[in-house]
Amino acid sequence: MGMNSNRVEHFSSPEAQAQAQAPAPAGPESTDVSVTVSANAMQMPSLEVHRVCLPPPRTTVQKLRQRLSEIFFPDDPLHRFKDQTWFRKLVLGLQFFFPVFQWAPNYSLKLLKSDVVSGLTIASLAIPQGISYAKLANLPPIIGLYSSFVPPLIYSVLGSSRHLAVGPVSIASLVMGTMLSETVSYTEEPILYLKLAFTATFFAGVFQASLGFLRLGFVIDFLSKATLVGFMAGAAVIVSLQQLKGLLGIVHFTSKMQLIPVLSSVFHHMDEWSWQTIVMGVGFLVFLLATRQISLRKPRLFWVSAAAPLASVVLSTLLVVCLKSKVPGIKTIGHLPKGLNPPSSNMLYFSGPHLALAIKTGIITGILSLTEGIAVGRTFAALKNYQVDGNKEMMAIGLMNMAGSCSSCYVTTGSFSRSAVNYNAGAQTVVSNAIMAASVLVTLLFLMPLFYYTPNLILAAIIITAVIGLIDYQAAIKLWKVDKLDFLACLCSFLGVLFISVPLGLAIAVGVSVFKILLHVTRPNTVVLGNIPGTQIYQNLSRYRDAVRVPAFLILAVEAPIYFANSTYLHERILRWIREEEEWLASNNRSNMKCVILDMTAVTAIDTSGIDTINELRKMLDKRSLKLVLANPVGSVMEKLHQSNILESFGLEGVYLTVGEAVGDISSAWKAQP
Repeated sequence: MGMNSNRVEHFSSPEAQAQAQAPAPAGPESTDVSVTVSANAMQMPSLEVHRVCLPPPRTTVQKLRQRLSEIFFPDDPLHRFKDQTWFRKLVLGLQFFFPVFQWAPNYSLKLLKSDVVSGLTIASLAIPQGISYAKLANLPPIIGLYSSFVPPLIYSVLGSSRHLAVGPVSIASLVMGTMLSETVSYTEEPILYLKLAFTATFFAGVFQASLGFLRLGFVIDFLSKATLVGFMAGAAVIVSLQQLKGLLGIVHFTSKMQLIPVLSSVFHHMDEWSWQTIVMGVGFLVFLLATRQISLRKPRLFWVSAAAPLASVVLSTLLVVCLKSKVPGIKTIGHLPKGLNPPSSNMLYFSGPHLALAIKTGIITGILSLTEGIAVGRTFAALKNYQVDGNKEMMAIGLMNMAGSCSSCYVTTGSFSRSAVNYNAGAQTVVSNAIMAASVLVTLLFLMPLFYYTPNLILAAIIITAVIGLIDYQAAIKLWKVDKLDFLACLCSFLGVLFISVPLGLAIAVGVSVFKILLHVTRPNTVVLGNIPGTQIYQNLSRYRDAVRVPAFLILAVEAPIYFANSTYLHERILRWIREEEEWLASNNRSNMKCVILDMTAVTAIDTSGIDTINELRKMLDKRSLKLVLANPVGSVMEKLHQSNILESFGLEGVYLTVGEAVGDISSAWKAQP
């Protein structure tokens, strides 16, 4: 088919698109680039060459508005407010900021019964865990109970997850205790340490609420799944080893959180080991681990592991009371004050030499607790087929911690173990958190003297049982099989926590994850495509054995945006592909290469450096009598190529909608030449 037969527009401006149905004029005087309809080089049926259109014209303000909307409002949170009356908008606004107004009107007695059962169940787990995790953060045990009262009440008003059970968690407790105790001794300066803990909680809440309000939740995405798997496993090992102090009855124990100092402290103080403590501690630890396994294997028996910690506290306390004259060496919690949370706003530390430490601790613990809370909430929301708004959750958790810092609480978030129990117990709404808080209130007002003889060893056993579930070796094995770089990030995080420190281990892991991102951006994948015979499909030659090279063509696919960070690499890599293809053709006595086609389907964006790279490639290939053709550039890329005037240099046959159309049209043009 000749060059002058049945022409259609190849690419055009939006103004010219209105004439799409009319044939384009031939010749150089045409304002739109035109190509012909032809059969491709693989002897396929006649193929129409379609227009490569530019996006509709938009102002800079319109582009910026759309881009910001895509970045910060991908879920379009205001869509429910469209075409509503002012009163309805007010109601929807209240429901948006206070989810309690959304579910409260439909709340029923049936739902209350389910929430009461689940609330009492998680309270039996939250009370001993709260005391234990406060000890893990080097805080007075009563602070753990305070933190299990006020934050759940606030979350029940602001939270959107029906199953998230709020309270202290092991990882945030560990990180806070480690970071603060490196600078301030909790034994020598307990008041200053407590002030810094409350202040760090306040800044954690400010940071979390700010991320939600400004819709910057993507910040926490830098903590990848691989990073968290390694970090949590390392932290679980360190926390478990630290609990040997309580299980063995050691009095003088290191405050460091690295593997070697902890093990060294264990064996250097063997003279302090108490056989009574060891027997009782190991016995309760075995009991707690056994109940955990029962609940894992038979989810219907979830209440067994949920009730086991409180039952262990009660039983161990009774044993110590009955045997205190015979086993005086067993250390106990001691006196815990009765009453509601005392206000602590006057203890917030906003000036002084340790302010930077409080801010740093708050941000790190805030990120970790936010990541855990949102991940847990979304996990159970997916199981019940409802949606959790991540940004609203950030604001709820942040405001919860800000209020908690003023009421003698430290960092809290959604706990996976308590949330799993809450879910299995049949929780229907966040009222289960309010029921749990009410149970803690009763404990604070009336039951605190009963904890006087509770042994420290049972707290150690409860912590070990809780954190051992954080060691997810199956996830690590999967990372090794699927992605070696992810496994490296996981391993760096794990070893960093064990041998360096908890914060630095986390920093190393985040660094490896960021390096992985940079590696993908700066070294994008490029592949050679071939045609699957009998089709218009072009796929990776090394992946599909049926795919064959198209004579005289080298078809390359770039599988990433083209930016300043990778433009030089792509320039060099494409030239290398061309050189290797020419060498292969020469060694196999094949026809010479005449055209290089860049499949830009996966090139979602391009900047000025990328445009310059394409222009330089075109000039270099022109000097070597090779034609450069672009296939399927997306709208934003096409627009920038048009605005840079680079399309004019590509001529009549420079940009095509598909690789198949490019091959077919260029091949028939060559055949038409005399």
